[in-house]
Amino acid sequence: MATNQDTDLQGLTTTDSSEGVKTQEMLLNLGPQHPSTHGVLRLIMTLEGETITGCTPVIGYLHRGLEKILENRTIMAGIRYMDNSDYLSPMLNETAYVGAVEQLMGMEPPRRAQYIRLLTNELQRIASHLVGIGTYGMDLGASTPILWAFRDREGILSLFEALGGSRFNVNYMRVGGVLHDFPKDWLKECETFLDTLEKNMKEMDALLSGNEIFMSRTQGVGYIDPQQALAYGLTGPMLRASGVNWDLRVNRPYMAYREVPVNTYVRQEGDCYARYYVRLQEITESIRLCRVAIDKMPGGAISTRTPIALRPPRGESYFAVESSKGELGVYLISDGSEYPWRAKLRGPSFINLQIVPELMRGHKMSDAIAILGSTDIVLGEVDR
Repeated sequence: MATNQDTDLQGLTTTDSSEGVKTQEMLLNLGPQHPSTHGVLRLIMTLEGETITGCTPVIGYLHRGLEKILENRTIMAGIRYMDNSDYLSPMLNETAYVGAVEQLMGMEPPRRAQYIRLLTNELQRIASHLVGIGTYGMDLGASTPILWAFRDREGILSLFEALGGSRFNVNYMRVGGVLHDFPKDWLKECETFLDTLEKNMKEMDALLSGNEIFMSRTQGVGYIDPQQALAYGLTGPMLRASGVNWDLRVNRPYMAYREVPVNTYVRQEGDCYARYYVRLQEITESIRLCRVAIDKMPGGAISTRTPIALRPPRGESYFAVESSKGELGVYLISDGSEYPWRAKLRGPSFINLQIVPELMRGHKMSDAIAILGSTDIVLGEVDR
């Protein structure tokens, strides 16, 4: 059948067939007010029928100038603002920030502080993955997983509240250590919670992983091959689900991870299901790491004495942690004053979002939500 193609003023293609039938590409906005965009993300989709022919992410709706704010706050005051980047992983954000300052100052936190950071970081990773898995199930039409996930996450937020005084924006890390030591019986409560969580995660696995509808919506959808993943700079579960074994806790260990070995989970399928399952397996590994940290918890000080008016020497540093989304890095330049001369964040959500247009192309509209949800992005970290 012979066809002609024209382009209208909006750049959409109109196809004329020899039978006189005209078809035109459709422009569809997904978001920015849409629950499945996981925040204020706008995707401009070009559709030909139900098939996606193009996708342009529009970001910036949640931009707050976080990096510029950090440059206009003292180094100690900047810790609290890190909570607002990936707001599902505030403990991990704070660890990256204070790690960059400590590296600049040539400072090593006490061993007890390092183990406390490991424990709280792994609890935070679990909390973030629970939100990722629960909302992913909701995206694909299952309402039970999100109820179970938020039930378990509530236990972690309660532990954080008892430890640092706040459930969400914890503001717990400090340059040279942490803010408070454990309250009475906190570690026992944590162990009890971990036992319950391990049992609950087996139920979550049984509910979702073998579900016929969930598997048909995710297996073979949104494939990323290893070379493509590396070319786009992907990190975290998105990279490991494509067969690349890279985890900063293992490949570039920092703090207590130099003493505590981490088992990484890698899958070869590279699809939406693999990305989901890597996160599920990482929760189990984080439970194990929390138990190791509790068992090996050393005594001693929780922080190194630092001046209130902290002035790092002139220089620059880059410190990265393995966040729940991937490599979360903080680049700092100091001019010797109380304020960072430059603060730059390497947000894994921002980097991981880049591959979404490539993944969408050629898929049906119903797959768009499955693909976007599998990236587990947080818009606070994308826009900053």
